[in-house]
Amino acid sequence: MTNFTAKYTKTSSGYMGQLVEWPEVVTEGRDLEECRAMLRDALNEMVLAYQQIGKEIPPGNALIEQLPIEVQHVGQAT
Repeated sequence: MTNFTAKYTKTSSGYMGQLVEWPEVVTEGRDLEECRAMLRDALNEMVLAYQQIGKEIPPGNALIEQLPIEVQHVGQAT
């Protein structure tokens, strides 16, 4: 079992979903639930395609960390 990390971005038409470890796997949906389902389907299709052509599947299990920053203070002398 391999875990891939999904990133969802709100768009004007719904949501865009993309895998962090495999950026070529990207899709859109009207809402988060639809986008999640479509992203899972896109991942399954990409795995199948890579297996058929003998291409190595990217490793999953990315470590995601949020880095807080106060944007208004960037570049100012402290």
